[in-house]
Amino acid sequence: MGSGESLTRSGLRGREAELEELQALIASVARTGSSGLALIQGEPGIGKTTLLAETVTRAEAAGFSVGLGKADELHHIVPLSSLAACVLHGDQPLLSDDAFADLARNQDQRIWLVERLAEAIEGRACSAPVLIGLDDAQWADPLSRFALKQLPARLRTSPVLWMLAGRPDPAGPAEEIVAAAAGGLPAVTVPLGPLSGAAIRQLAADTLGAAVDERVRHLLDGAGGNPFLAVEMLAGLDGTEVSGELVPSTLVLGVRGRLKSLQPSTLRFLQMGAVLGRRFGFHDAAALYGRPPASLISALEEAVRSGLLDDDGDQLVFRHDLLRQAVYVDVPPSARKALHREAAGHLVAAGHQPIDAVPHILRGALPGDEEAVALLRRAAESVLPVTPGLAADLMTRALELVPPARPLRFEVGEQAILCLTRAGRSREALSIGDRLLACRPSLEVFSRLQAALGATLWNLDLADELRRRAESALAAGGAAPEAGARLAALRALALSRGQDLAAAREAGEAALRAATAIGDREAHVLALSGLGEIAQNAGDNAIALERFAALSTIDSAFLPEEIVAHLHMDGFASGGRLLLQAADNAGTMRQAMMLWAQGQHDLGLGRLDDADADLTTVERLEDDVQVPVQQVNARVIRSRIALLRGDREAAREHLAAARVKLVAKPNPGNTAAVRFLEAVHAEADGDIGLAVDKIRQVQREGDFMRWRLLRDWVDSAIRMALRGADQELAEDLAAQAGAHAERNPATPTATGIAAQALGLAKNDLALLEHAVALLEASPRPLVRAAAYADLGQALLAAGREPQAAAALTQAHAMFAESGAHAAAARLRPGRDGAGAGSGRAVTKQRPVQGWGALTASEKKVARLIAEGHTNRSAADMLVVSPHTVNTHLTSAFRKLAVNSRVQLANMVMAMPDADRS
Repeated sequence: MGSGESLTRSGLRGREAELEELQALIASVARTGSSGLALIQGEPGIGKTTLLAETVTRAEAAGFSVGLGKADELHHIVPLSSLAACVLHGDQPLLSDDAFADLARNQDQRIWLVERLAEAIEGRACSAPVLIGLDDAQWADPLSRFALKQLPARLRTSPVLWMLAGRPDPAGPAEEIVAAAAGGLPAVTVPLGPLSGAAIRQLAADTLGAAVDERVRHLLDGAGGNPFLAVEMLAGLDGTEVSGELVPSTLVLGVRGRLKSLQPSTLRFLQMGAVLGRRFGFHDAAALYGRPPASLISALEEAVRSGLLDDDGDQLVFRHDLLRQAVYVDVPPSARKALHREAAGHLVAAGHQPIDAVPHILRGALPGDEEAVALLRRAAESVLPVTPGLAADLMTRALELVPPARPLRFEVGEQAILCLTRAGRSREALSIGDRLLACRPSLEVFSRLQAALGATLWNLDLADELRRRAESALAAGGAAPEAGARLAALRALALSRGQDLAAAREAGEAALRAATAIGDREAHVLALSGLGEIAQNAGDNAIALERFAALSTIDSAFLPEEIVAHLHMDGFASGGRLLLQAADNAGTMRQAMMLWAQGQHDLGLGRLDDADADLTTVERLEDDVQVPVQQVNARVIRSRIALLRGDREAAREHLAAARVKLVAKPNPGNTAAVRFLEAVHAEADGDIGLAVDKIRQVQREGDFMRWRLLRDWVDSAIRMALRGADQELAEDLAAQAGAHAERNPATPTATGIAAQALGLAKNDLALLEHAVALLEASPRPLVRAAAYADLGQALLAAGREPQAAAALTQAHAMFAESGAHAAAARLRPGRDGAGAGSGRAVTKQRPVQGWGALTASEKKVARLIAEGHTNRSAADMLVVSPHTVNTHLTSAFRKLAVNSRVQLANMVMAMPDADRS
């Protein structure tokens, strides 16, 4: 049997039930227009590939557009190598080579990459159902694994069938992908066990073309029900006279028997290929053999003729990985190690990328191999933007290869620290850094290592430790100018978390001058970032905007900080323009932080539904890349939004989540935000004493107005203090608001809130009227509504009921327009024309299911998708992120109890026009 034809046909023997289950999934995806996922699992040779191939054939017959790929053991770390095979191969590739190359050029944004892949697949699925299959998924590369964990859930409403085949491994890539999709789409696991005796005998009859006698049945018992092993055992019998000698019962021995008949040069050529991997280049194998390619043509022909290799015109492929492994294990271990090391050198010399040589380096390099260390460092640098976790692993291995006494160890260690920190493995980075520092390096190296640890300590919220180390390194002297400038900038950044912000600003200015003088870009970025943080914490919003605008000019990744700085200045028009600019250039942005900026923009403009969706997406994106930055603050805001809407249950859930996330990021700002939220909940529960105590806890973290998230909510804190009869606290908070307004005299929100705060603290009707007048220029409707509500209550207390009713009606309308229905309900005018006061009110809850349960934004998205828009085109129409559209769509599908775009379209189109609007 020299080809795979018999195996393809006979491999389906005994798999009728499994094939029927997969056929049903194909039909379901085609019928419903929603996605599905199947994982075929089993030991090597059990028939996974054959069953996957048959499923693909049936899907193609059903009109599916198919992309099928196969991961490779020795290429399992090359970014996107597995997924590339899925989307670039086939009669109608899902992506052209040029389109995929364009994606690859933007790999530094994993989230952006996934969204672009999703858009391409979604576009194809609009015209035909799609099947994407990956064989040998256990060897999927890290970036492909990342994408495949996101894509099935992202495309669950499109007719896409995801097919994975792989070996069982509870912690393996295939299981991770299935777990990530769990609950979001139909998923089946198809375990393949040993074939029955009857199926094996049918397989033997298929292969031999004759009835199976007792001797052959005895032989097949050694296959243990594994079809591939059975076929390989029978291969020696096919077309030959049956002798009394038994064929060995293990595959390795069986393949050895077949190899004995090969020419020595063919056997050696196969061994070189087995070292290179299941797929390998003819020239690469010849180079490793040390022979000219022309002299090995006969060896290649014999290997193909024997049924061990296939030649697809571009590469040679072992017909099954078990064959490669059987050849590979016959190479002595010491020779394998040496050949892998030699293979790495040949691949790089032949023009391959360093990452292509890394699998061989990992198997063949020995301590002290500086060339291997250099290759690992180059490979880590190339994949760091794409898969920082892989870069960190490579640098950890590189560090292990450098003997302790060599100076190179410090240089490699510094790069390892940077990669580990980028990968979110800051504890490991700090441990490595401290071990290196314990080796008593030179002062120059000491300073460089401390500078490298700066981002590590900052990510760990160890600002005081960062300041201490930076000051110690600067005091020790001996630092190179670049390291010294970075240490100075890191010191200023650390001081931004302290109480003496004037000293911090002075340190930041000095660091900026030093960075500018020597022209070090990293020091310049650090200094501007520190100065921006210092200015924002001090409430100097104009200076913060100046710093962050300069920073985003140097590095566009900091555009979210500039946008938020504009919002603090009431510059919503400028912020909106920058958000539009970012939407056109999303591949260069930090996606989660950009959604945070969008959420702040929508919240400020009173778009509560959109803000909630934005912040939901922020958390999901940060979870995807395992870099939690804004998760505490996002939950705090979402809890407040839920309270404004009247959804107490959701508000409590967000509070509980914020407390959990605070444990991981317990910096002072996060702590203050959670304590304030606890105060809000205590007040809502009627425990005013606890509420006031929580506000005092906020003050213990620093002045209330120090925390930028809380500045627009100081009026709530003052009301709590007054209800708790704590006049001193109320006046302190009002004084802080006044000081903040003095620093921001051109910002209507700041000056209006200051007048409102003082009016509340002094019970001064004139000040509250002045606050309303000032806030007419503020773009924040919720702030204006709160000021009108306070004015209305004061007018009511003064007996000016007509004016009170007008103010309360205005507040009610603004709250209701923003979706703050609970806040609006508390101000609903009574029969006497006055307001209902600040007591609890019963609000009409939005339905849980059905069209009426959808928010206004969800309805807009649902209508556009029903009209045939993709997520991208709907996002362009609504001027939001595709991620936000996906969040709205997920919620809409859940509330409408539909699973596909087709079902959604049918539902929307069947509704009366009045209900649809």
